[in-house]
Formats: sequence, C-alpha cells, structure tokens
Amino acid sequence: MLAEGGDFRQYLKPEVLARVGSLELKARLVVEGSYTGMHRSPFHGLSVEYADHRPYVQGDDVRHIDWKVFGRTDKYYIKQYEQETNLECMLVVDCSESMTYRSSAVSMTKHEYAMVVAASLAYLAVQKQRDSVGLATFDEGLNRYLKPSRNPTFWQSIIRELEGEAGPSKTGIRKVLDDVGERLERRTLIILISDLFDDVAEILKGLWHLRHHGHEVIVCRIWDPDEYDFPFQGPTLFQGLEEAGSLLTEPRSLRDRYLQQVKEFTSRLRSGCHRLKVDFAPFRTSTPLDVAISAYLAARSNHIRARSSRVLGRG
Repeated sequence: MLAEGGDFRQYLKPEVLARVGSLELKARLVVEGSYTGMHRSPFHGLSVEYADHRPYVQGDDVRHIDWKVFGRTDKYYIKQYEQETNLECMLVVDCSESMTYRSSAVSMTKHEYAMVVAASLAYLAVQKQRDSVGLATFDEGLNRYLKPSRNPTFWQSIIRELEGEAGPSKTGIRKVLDDVGERLERRTLIILISDLFDDVAEILKGLWHLRHHGHEVIVCRIWDPDEYDFPFQGPTLFQGLEEAGSLLTEPRSLRDRYLQQVKEFTSRLRSGCHRLKVDFAPFRTSTPLDVAISAYLAARSNHIRARSSRVLGRG
C-alpha cells in the first residue's frame, strides 16, 4: 500500500508499472499520480456536449433556446443544464495479434499499455466523475461488449474484461465500429484504442459511421518505439503478425522506405480524422502513462474550450 501523499510518479514509468501485478492497481497509480492536487475534473472537456450550450435539434423545447446566442450566430442553441453534461463513454480496445508486439527497449506490449490506458480512463470516469463507461474488445470482430454504466462497482467488470489475452486474430476495425455504433442508444464519446494496423480507407469509413450517428470520437494509436523509428541494424529476421509471413533482410536498406510509408500512413489517418472532426492521439509505449494521458486530456480540454468560444461568439 502506498503512503498517502507519496510521490506516485516514481511508479509510472512503463518499466516500473509493468512489474505491478494488478491492472486495477496500475490504473489507480496512473490516475492518482497524474491528478493528485487537481481541483477540476480531469475529464473536463471530454463531454459530448458543450459545457453550457448545445445545438438545437428537432423536438427540443423552444423555451430553452438562447436567443442572445442566436442573435450573435444566427444559429439555434439550447441552454444546457447540469444533468445533461454527464458523459457516456465507450472504450473500444484492440486485442488483435499485432497488439502483442513488444520491442527489447520497452517493458510493456502494446496491448498491456492499451489496457492501462483504458482502465485509467474508466477509473477517471466512473470513480472520479460518476459518469457512464462501457467497454468493447475486438480483433476481427467484436469479442465482448459491456453496455455503459455509472455504477461504481462496474469498473471491476471492465477490469476483468481488459485482463484477457490478445491474439491470435487479425484486426477488423471497420466492422467493429459499425457494430458498436448500432448498439449505442444515445450520443456517446467513443475512444478507440488500437495500433490501427488495418486499411486506412476502411478505418475512416467506420469513423464516418460513428460521426454520422452523432457520436464524438477519439482515436488513440498505440505504437512501440520500434514501429516509429525502425532502429534495426544488421541482418534481421522479421516475423510478421496477423499472418503477415516472415522476412530475412538487411533493415538499413529498408529504413528510409519504411519511414516514408509510416509518414504517409499517419498523414492519411490524421487528415482523415481531421475531416471527420475526430481527435487523433498517438502514443508510444515508452512514454510514462501519466505523461501520455494527462498531456492528451489537457490538450483536449483546451481544444473544447476554444471550440465552444468560437461557436458561441465569445472572445
């Protein structure tokens, strides 16, 4: 048990956190280490709706239209009340074979890192915010689906599901996103946590489906440092995952082409997400969990506040 008020950050480096046996304890360490002393919700800015207004939709009570905002923007916005700001979040976590990769330079596989990210976000929402969180795990198709709940004990169910093994199946993101989108009964914040090793056009079609149904989407791409930097030297046998075969080659001759392919792949994903108004957040498994999560949440919160100010004509 850690002493109250202790320095949690010493436990948050991936090589240290990997030695913690319990996923539940990992998530608690990340959250408490990242947000100890914060007075504002760490999920501030992640709500599907604006903090104080939302666009009018057919069927809304016209008595709640903010006519002052209409005068500035020529658009209808509804005054939003506190109970409407509750977040409903669905974590969609990749458990395909490619997520089992771990280079010698790091201590956590992509799947292990993704599990801690998902468990930490679930802990933040359910235990700290009292918001609703659900979980979907997938590879070629949807494996498990837990409908969002704000019951504090539900976090334990999410932890148990996340602790399952990854592999050996391929990745099928488009089909999974379509399935998840059809199951959700209300507008939801969907957080996709994956290495995204799938066809970019198909991924974007799945994201478009979610956005078309009014969902807010965040894409968290989890990659190993090797996949970013391709640091290999000398003859190397590359063993492919997800039935990709094997290749014995001189990696230095491939490095420039590989990095160019990575750049193009990332550019297509990033620009496609931007068009769809989907957040694209890349993570390295070598980055401490508190740094990765808190930096993203801070950037997200700033983005939402700026967007709200622009739309409502403030500042």
